Amino acid sequence: MTWKRLEKENRLESHATSKQELNDLRGAVARNVADAALVGLSPDNKFGLAYDAVLLLSKMAIACAGYRVKGQGAHRTTFEALQLALGPTIAQKADYFDRCRRKRNEFSYDVAGVVSAREAQELLEHTRQFEKTVEAWIAKHHPTLTR
Repeated sequence: MTWKRLEKENRLESHATSKQELNDLRGAVARNVADAALVGLSPDNKFGLAYDAVLLLSKMAIACAGYRVKGQGAHRTTFEALQLALGPTIAQKADYFDRCRRKRNEFSYDVAGVVSAREAQELLEHTRQFEKTVEAWIAKHHPTLTR
C-alpha cells in the first residue's frame, strides 16, 4: 500500500495538521485511557475506550505525515496508513490493532460480552505503550508538533 494509492482510492486526503489539533487529540486520548482504567467498567467498554484511544493516536501519526483518512472503512484504512506513517516496524502492532477493530465491531454492532477482562486489559496496556511510540516518533520527525 502507498499514500498515492490510498489517495487514488479516495480513502485519504492531504491534510496539514497543527500543534493545536494534536493537543486536542492528546486530550481525547488521555480521557479515553483514564476512563478505560476505571474500576467496574465492563470489558467491552474498557476495550472500546482503549481502541478509540489507539485510533486517535493513529490519526495523530497520519496527520503528522500530511494526511487525513476519509470515507467508508476509515478504521481499516487508518491501520493501513499507520504503517506508512510510522514505517514497517509498526506492522505487527498495526495488525493487532486491526484485529481489535474487528472485535470492537462485534460488540458495537452485534452482541455484548465478547471481550474478556484479559483482552481489555491487554489492549489498554498496548495503548499506553503505543502512545509512547507515537509521541517519540512525533518528537523525532516533527519536533514542532510535540506537546
